[in-house]
Amino acid sequence: MTTLGGFQDRVGRIDLSEGTVDYESIDDEDAEKYIGARGLGVKYVFEQGTDVDPLGPDNLLAFMNGPLSGTQTTMSGRIAVCTKSPLTGTVTDSHHGGWSGARLKWAGFDGLLFEGQADDPVYAYVEDGEVELRDASHLWGTGVHETRDTIEEDVEGEYGKSLSIMAIGPGGENQVKYACIVNEDDRASGRGGTGCVMGSKNLKAVVVKSTTDMPQPADPETFQEGHQQAMQAITESEVTAPNEGGLSMYGTNVLMNVGEEMDGLPTKNGRYTSTGSMREAEGVDIDAERVSGENVRENILVDEPTCHSCPVACKKEVEVDYMHKGEDMNVRMESYEYESAYALGPNSGHTDRDAVAVMIDRCNDMGIDTIEAGNMLAMAMEMSEEGKLEDVGEIEWGDTETMIDMLEQIGHRDGDLADLLAEGARRIAEARDAADNSLAVKGQTIPAYDPRALKGMGIGYATSNRGACHLRGYTPAAEILGIPEPVDPYEWEGKGELTAAFQDLHAISDSFDICKFNAFAEGIEEYVLQYNGMTGRDVTEEDLLEAGERIYTLERYYNNLAGFDGEDDSLPDRFLEDGIRGQGASEDEYCELEEMKAEYYDHRGWVDGVVPDEKLADLGIEIGPGTGVSNGAGTAVGDD
Repeated sequence: MTTLGGFQDRVGRIDLSEGTVDYESIDDEDAEKYIGARGLGVKYVFEQGTDVDPLGPDNLLAFMNGPLSGTQTTMSGRIAVCTKSPLTGTVTDSHHGGWSGARLKWAGFDGLLFEGQADDPVYAYVEDGEVELRDASHLWGTGVHETRDTIEEDVEGEYGKSLSIMAIGPGGENQVKYACIVNEDDRASGRGGTGCVMGSKNLKAVVVKSTTDMPQPADPETFQEGHQQAMQAITESEVTAPNEGGLSMYGTNVLMNVGEEMDGLPTKNGRYTSTGSMREAEGVDIDAERVSGENVRENILVDEPTCHSCPVACKKEVEVDYMHKGEDMNVRMESYEYESAYALGPNSGHTDRDAVAVMIDRCNDMGIDTIEAGNMLAMAMEMSEEGKLEDVGEIEWGDTETMIDMLEQIGHRDGDLADLLAEGARRIAEARDAADNSLAVKGQTIPAYDPRALKGMGIGYATSNRGACHLRGYTPAAEILGIPEPVDPYEWEGKGELTAAFQDLHAISDSFDICKFNAFAEGIEEYVLQYNGMTGRDVTEEDLLEAGERIYTLERYYNNLAGFDGEDDSLPDRFLEDGIRGQGASEDEYCELEEMKAEYYDHRGWVDGVVPDEKLADLGIEIGPGTGVSNGAGTAVGDD
């Protein structure tokens, strides 16, 4: 058991095949070495084995909060979902905000571990430290929104107060490889196919009713010192200041115009690096400003809800009236995010603001990742143009009417084209000889930062442990915002070390589990004070950073055992060979990936992307029997 503050010291282990629930404590050493949430979740997934079928009964699906989740700590409403990804074959963790993480803590749990496969659809009901499996047959086949409304009536609760509902839609049920889990606030554990794993287990939803009080710090004086420093930093930051900063005013979509101006916004499946360059080259009516945070705020914003213990309120709830094939659709949804708008807008060849809102809402209801869905449509548009999809159906650039319909068809796997797109970029590329059309790394496609304009994102995408991702190590903080200090986005030197530092720092915050946006204001000093104050530990900055490195290295070790090495730390050829079609400083830039990889591996102490035994030993990561890693050079890997 753990004696650390901030934990409930209770994890539910649910065997869906047997319909049984067991309860266990958290080992003190594990809590100290892996912190919580992402770190502990990945540890549980690792212990389940690296050769499991992602959609088989042996794969573990872990819902985890951390020692700071649901506390007074600023931005501490997040929850991590950890598993082996059906999209990439790597270990993955996918987080969402709102109140789910806090309410799971308040319901008496640090985590829920689901294994096995139920014979019939079920949902898990969590209250007062107990988990009960309930029939969900009447919910199977329904969208996320109807599912939530029905469960709210079933349990006689009210989400938004004491109830959280984390559900899958048809996308998860039909095992779309990038299906996600969506909560009552339309917050999604979006990347990596966590909803697909949930659907494979016949688990429709996890319902949490909170009843207990907020955990109190073990060392109140130290915690309050850190909390006050953190609040001061957040309120003084230009990025996070409530009602003043960029995130507070415009949400994540504050970056749309920024990305456009620096030629860093992938457009038309990454052929261009801004809508301006596409407009100039092709003469089309496209302009990123139309889908920007500023435009959204001025024209369709209706509310600015917030997550647990968050003064920033970056969520931007919108409402649009949209005419779709003669039907007047009224859509109100939360929230109009940058990554979603990029993938479903500019990268798909259009900038229809209201159509993007409708598409985000449809993705949420289907329970599919907005980034991956938009990028799959863009990939299909490019393949259609090249005649690679003639036998299954085609889609033209910027055809918003077909895009809206196709998102629902993907969720239901309705039709040959939708069924193909539901498989994800890697499988599409293999089936259709379309590697040149894919923007994927390890099977997951890139988010809204062109790695030719932001070199840190290039090495970040390549070395991310869950496929292309901006949230493993958010170097745009330095490259765009100058945090903690400005760096030249077009310069590759130093980006390997910078990326590793951000990756370790975000492994810490993901394991606390708190929002990454706090890192725009807070630093490691505030992290240490709040963590020590809550848990009662006395770690140093170096201790905490080592824990972050340990977590990131364990994930890489998992992937090594699953068959991944340095060859998989790659980027699509168009980012390595094709220069930016821009002007000024960005013109003809490409991504110097090999140079950055050498710097990165040297800093990490890895050998061609593989963690040596001595590095594992230095970090206290145990090498168990049959793991596939030798006791010599430590460069052997297991089977894919």
